[in-house]
Amino acid sequence: MVNLYSSTPQQRVVVTGIGTVSSIGIGKEPFWKNLLSGTSGISVVESLDTSSYNRHYAGEIKNFDPTQFMSKRRAKRIGRASQMAIAAGQLAIQDSGFDLKRFPRENTGLFIGTTMGENIFVEQFHDAQQAEREFEKYKFRVFSSDYISANTAAFLKLNGPNKIFATACASGNYAIGRAYDYISTGRSDVCLAGGSDALSRIAYTGFHRLFAMAPEQCQPFDVNRKGMILGEGCCLLILEALEHAQARKANIIAEVLGYGLSCDAYHMTQPKQSGIAKAINKAINRSKVDRQRIGYVCAHGTGTPENDKAESGAIHDVFGEQVKDLAVSSIKSMLGHTMGAASAFEAATCCLAVKEEEIPPTINFTEKDPECDIDCVPNSSRKVKLDVALNNASAFGGNNCCVAFGAV
Repeated sequence: MVNLYSSTPQQRVVVTGIGTVSSIGIGKEPFWKNLLSGTSGISVVESLDTSSYNRHYAGEIKNFDPTQFMSKRRAKRIGRASQMAIAAGQLAIQDSGFDLKRFPRENTGLFIGTTMGENIFVEQFHDAQQAEREFEKYKFRVFSSDYISANTAAFLKLNGPNKIFATACASGNYAIGRAYDYISTGRSDVCLAGGSDALSRIAYTGFHRLFAMAPEQCQPFDVNRKGMILGEGCCLLILEALEHAQARKANIIAEVLGYGLSCDAYHMTQPKQSGIAKAINKAINRSKVDRQRIGYVCAHGTGTPENDKAESGAIHDVFGEQVKDLAVSSIKSMLGHTMGAASAFEAATCCLAVKEEEIPPTINFTEKDPECDIDCVPNSSRKVKLDVALNNASAFGGNNCCVAFGAV
């Protein structure tokens, strides 16, 4: 098998479309508008019974109707993560200027990251067993996480490479990196890449038992931060070879300059500062950009004490004195932690930040933490000319991935 990561890039790769299904907006325009205004998508959970927990808030999407994007019959037979991915895929294609009926399908790749997969069917199977009622047989074959990408490819009729990534909360970045490999090495001209995850009892219980969840709000880099807030959603990007995009006169949002990976194998849940720094340095070196050109880091920024401290330290290790001129914000303060979709939303944020020359804020910020000595763009967006932005993601198991995006 060809090692794409070490291959020499042959084609420049650009982003020409963004599709989002989130708690602050469905579609690129409302998502970006609400992100810049500091709108919070955090609310009391309605889809799950949280009465037995001491945490009751999440970035739950209240207004997503899958039948606006597919038939009622199809929506009933697939999970919520697949529903959102199909919707985000259509929105991304439309945003890219392609005609949905004429979208190139023969060698178009689909790369999706997820943390939880479609475990709603696992929960339904459990409930059916407990109630001693019959469980629909077709649902047994859709337990697997790869059904998210399979369902999306089937709906969009994509015949190119199809891959699912399960590197926890960095999965979206891994998917984008792999799509970049396929296009930059000439194996595909167009790819969809990102991540999708839905709220579930399994996810809510897991993070709750780790004592990682904040009571009501996420406060990244704040000295008073109490943890993360779980979220859900899907974001898919259209990645395209630059020449292919130019030939069809596409609206280019940003360029994917490269990415870097590291795996700490240090601790299942605790981040390692040197591992985060290693991924960032790899992204910068592989992208061949001058560090002085980097003006923004869209942080992993979960709001947990250890993550924010380690990430801030890693940024200091990489940039040194340049940190004082570097903006570092966390959109998880608004969306919550959308698991496998998180870094995909953050990738979209980097693309739009360099395109629109505005950086979204870190909301809920009240008091600076001396151990997080960064400019987190507190509470209000900031107009600034950006050349290069980094999207930083860290995950359980020490999986780190940083992607660099540049203005075109």
